[in-house]
Amino acid sequence: MLDAFRCGARGIFCRGSSIKALPKCIRCVHQGQIWASNSELEVLLEIITRFRPPRIVNSKGMALLTPRESDVARLVVEGMRNQEISTKLNLREHTVRNYLLRIFDKLGISSRVELILYATSLPQLADHSASDTPECTQLQRRAHSAGAVK
Repeated sequence: MLDAFRCGARGIFCRGSSIKALPKCIRCVHQGQIWASNSELEVLLEIITRFRPPRIVNSKGMALLTPRESDVARLVVEGMRNQEISTKLNLREHTVRNYLLRIFDKLGISSRVELILYATSLPQLADHSASDTPECTQLQRRAHSAGAVK
């Protein structure tokens, strides 16, 4: 499923889903929406949060984020809220918000969701993913057994 979304898919239609839902899926995707069931989204989020964060660089290979901004971005990708990040990094919650604004500005994005999608779409991520770990393999098997169609 993750590969399908990385390659541009905007929807996942499960083989086990009712065929009556297929036209609605097609209409939603055609209108620019994303189509996935709750269980498929759960699997995707579990896979995404298991990735090690990439070192975000520009075209010249220079790091765009400071080490601290990278720490904040990594924790966002892991699914932590601002309060949890502030506790983990021993920062004030307001400081975490400021870091996020700088990260968004540097990367040209505007939300946490975009940060997660941006981080998981980078080619460097494939080299640093946990896709060979038993946990990720198990998640991939669960996704396959759920009948996800790319």
